[in-house]
Amino acid sequence: MIEEVVSIDLPVHERLVVRKNRLQPQKLTGREKRISIVTGTHGDELDGQYVCYEIIRRLKANPEKLKGIVDIYPDVNPLGLDTGSRGIPMFDLDMNRVFPGDNNGAMAEYVAAGIVEDIIGSDMCLDIHSSNIFVKEVPQVRLNDDNAEKLLPYAKMLNADFVWIYSSITVLDATLAYSLNNMSVPTLVVEMGVGHRIDNTYCRQLITGIFNMLINMGIWADEPINVKQPIISTEGEVSIINAAQTGVFVSAVNSMGTIGIGTHIGDIIEPIEGRILQRIESPTDGIIFTLRENPVVYKGALIARVYGGRKSGQV
Repeated sequence: MIEEVVSIDLPVHERLVVRKNRLQPQKLTGREKRISIVTGTHGDELDGQYVCYEIIRRLKANPEKLKGIVDIYPDVNPLGLDTGSRGIPMFDLDMNRVFPGDNNGAMAEYVAAGIVEDIIGSDMCLDIHSSNIFVKEVPQVRLNDDNAEKLLPYAKMLNADFVWIYSSITVLDATLAYSLNNMSVPTLVVEMGVGHRIDNTYCRQLITGIFNMLINMGIWADEPINVKQPIISTEGEVSIINAAQTGVFVSAVNSMGTIGIGTHIGDIIEPIEGRILQRIESPTDGIIFTLRENPVVYKGALIARVYGGRKSGQV
């Protein structure tokens, strides 16, 4: 059932509309669990579009298995998605910096408030993101340490490669996830892939995890699913590698994953002189879970993140 969540008039008799698709059992008891799946906050993040499509398709194909309510918000920044812009066009504004919004505020704040009000009451919310156009991320779940005890069991259900627990000091309080968690709506942030692309493999991996969560929450009646046991990290166990020089980054690894200390990750080169400006090596044994995708780099640009802490399942 397609429902309008919030709308607002635009110039020249146009209208911005945010919609959701609610899927629920034919007969409701009033005791159903509810999950909200949100994506499209950034218009250059497209993996969530495929994830929403596939979840809806599978739910519709077996409606008798649906025992709870699934609200899917595929596009909460429709202007950004239409134009392929990360933020809200014309306003140069990141949608994920205006939550929880304001019913009496400017356009973005008004829309954000309407989205939050509609999600409140959910038993779980998944906020799905891709990366930007510069780096690629393995499927990962991010949460801050204030909510780790409550949310970590759910994060482990999502078939992710990695769970990154941030210090709450580094979390921006104007994000959707922070706002909803403060309003007693358990919310997990999922990050994967790269901007302006759809990685089918990563999407299918997350979809399996989402159905695993639905089963564990009693929203979907099906056989248990075996999912990956993610590596779990705290912020202090992650090495962040930045460019020391401006140039062109050429990767020396074919894919992200396990890596040894000293392993050659790539080079920053100077094409006109034919020389290497910076050879980049792993500072630790561990896994690469973030890797530069866009070759053009400036000094200080993010090249990679390497987890080198304790092994899977330990915090």
